[in-house]
Amino acid sequence: MIFKKVCRIKAPVEEVFEWHERSGALERLSPPWDPLEVISKGPGIDEGTRVEMYIKAGPLPVKIKWIAEHTLYEKNRMFQDRQVKGPFKRWIHTHTFTTDDGGETVLEDRIDYALPLHPLGNLFGGRSIKKKLERIFRYRHATTARDLVDHLSRQDQKPLHILMSGAGGVVGSSLIPFFTTGGHRVTRLVRRKPLKNENERFWDPQKGILDIEDTDSFDVVIHLSGENIGQGRWSPEKKRKIIESRNKTTALIARHISRMAKPPEVFLSASAIGFYGDRGDEVMTEENECGTDFISGVCSQWENAAIPALEKGIRVVFLRIGVVLSPVGGALQRLLPSFKMGLGGKVGSGGQYMSWISMDDLIGTVYHAINDESLSGPVNIVAPAPVSNLELTRTLGKVISRPALFTIPAWLIKLLFGEMGQEILLASTRVKPEKILAAGYRFRHPDLEGALLHLLGK
Repeated sequence: MIFKKVCRIKAPVEEVFEWHERSGALERLSPPWDPLEVISKGPGIDEGTRVEMYIKAGPLPVKIKWIAEHTLYEKNRMFQDRQVKGPFKRWIHTHTFTTDDGGETVLEDRIDYALPLHPLGNLFGGRSIKKKLERIFRYRHATTARDLVDHLSRQDQKPLHILMSGAGGVVGSSLIPFFTTGGHRVTRLVRRKPLKNENERFWDPQKGILDIEDTDSFDVVIHLSGENIGQGRWSPEKKRKIIESRNKTTALIARHISRMAKPPEVFLSASAIGFYGDRGDEVMTEENECGTDFISGVCSQWENAAIPALEKGIRVVFLRIGVVLSPVGGALQRLLPSFKMGLGGKVGSGGQYMSWISMDDLIGTVYHAINDESLSGPVNIVAPAPVSNLELTRTLGKVISRPALFTIPAWLIKLLFGEMGQEILLASTRVKPEKILAAGYRFRHPDLEGALLHLLGK
């Protein structure tokens, strides 16, 4: 059987081909509703290089090992990979790059495949496989095209060297492939012995250890690490971990980079819209003051911990991040199982506002904040159209074609989760991304339904 998918990309063919050659392309192209897990891979896409990965097969949580080998390669024209081991009887994937009369790149993905027990496998499973491939490659082409637009808009920019904490989390592991496919280098902070031949540095915030030298050179520092606030009740010990995991780490990084002979141009430190607290229907912008909730105080202290970097004159951006939508992790991942079973519904009254952002727009706004020198201080990282919990419930049910009729009463949330449930699940925070909009950022997914359709491949 043959599957073909063609798209046009507003970029030179050399740029599109090189994007596919760079580290992170495979991860960036992996659809978030059906992500792959890379075990090992050779450098580039030259003939003979191999990739080993786990993929999920069917609705059950079963992993299958897939080994692919690149078999043909012609710079700026085509490359091909074939399955060595995996779920198909035959799989040959040819990527072809040509230039049309208008100078745009025409990218064609052609897959020659056969299912197990061919021809019976193709007869009974062919239709569902073609439908799945259509979803995957629609996502891949859209991601490739928009990423290249973002990177090429900064063509005069030198390749950046980025130091990142929290690189193994949902946000960090999504940011890194975006940066590396754009030609940038990311060094990850890790709390174990750094691996050889990897861009890793050791740190131990509890002991005040950060393995960077005053003579090191980083263009950008992105700080994302912190204790998960959405898991379990907030016991006194949990609260201590939430506070210390943010204050100690931020202060440690800020002190070290402020002592560097050549400090980074910009320090992006994660914060959260929890800074504003439970504010009902009131619209929050970066000008609003801190709320009075526990998490508001945490965010305020978190941001204040970066003062050494500010005093050094480093441009500091506090990323006040909203509810990040991704089926790989976070709120959406937790909601999907019950919604798919038809058991989804609103939380409490459903009237509380949820200021959300798609993972792609989180990546886009972070990249914009790096490059736009007008941005400093707090920047709200949310989509321009916050929704009520009820609207989120109805929209998610619509996108996955399931009813969403249930209600989780507020009293039950408070009983099960206590203060965490009150501040995270029941609080209303209606936030406007005023500064990022004024800086000219154009959202990939400004409305919730469009974001969910893209993220879930619908």
